[in-house]
Amino acid sequence: MSRDILFRTDDFIFSYRVAGILIENGNILLQKPKSDDGYAIPGGHVSFGEVSSETLIREYKEEIHADIYVDKLLYVGEIFFPWGNKPCQQIGLYYSVSLADKTQIPMSGTFSAFDELENERIDLDFIWVPLSQLKNVELYPTNVKEYLLHPRDSVEHFVYRET
Repeated sequence: MSRDILFRTDDFIFSYRVAGILIENGNILLQKPKSDDGYAIPGGHVSFGEVSSETLIREYKEEIHADIYVDKLLYVGEIFFPWGNKPCQQIGLYYSVSLADKTQIPMSGTFSAFDELENERIDLDFIWVPLSQLKNVELYPTNVKEYLLHPRDSVEHFVYRET
C-alpha cells in the first residue's frame, strides 16, 4: 500500500508533492511522461511521516539513480488542475538541488527512467533544457518559468489554476 500523501474522494483529489530544481551549466533537468507533451520539475509525492527534503533524495535515487543534495526551498505553490475527471488541489514545494556525483546521469540530451504511482508504472523522459530555451517549453505549472528565469532572493509563493 502506498504511503504517498495523495487523497482521493468521490469529488476531488489532494496531493502533496515536492520538486527538485537541478540546474547544471545553464541547463535545467525536466521530466515528462512518455505519453504526455508537458514537462514538470522532477520530484514526487511525499510519503506520510517523511520530511520533504528526504522525499527529493528518495525520488531522485528511485527514478534516475542519482544522489543529490537538497540546497534550499525556493517556491511554495498552491496548484489547482484536473486529474482525470476530478479537480486536484496540490501543495508543491520547490527546492534547488545539486548532484552529489555528476557521473551518475547523462549531463546532456534526453534519457529515460520510470516512476510508480499507485502501483502503476509510468515511463518518463528526462531532458536537459537550456534556460535560454525554457520559454519555448510546455512546463507545468506554467508560472514556474517566470521564477526560474527571474530568480528571487526569498522564498516565493504562487498560485496556479489550470482551466
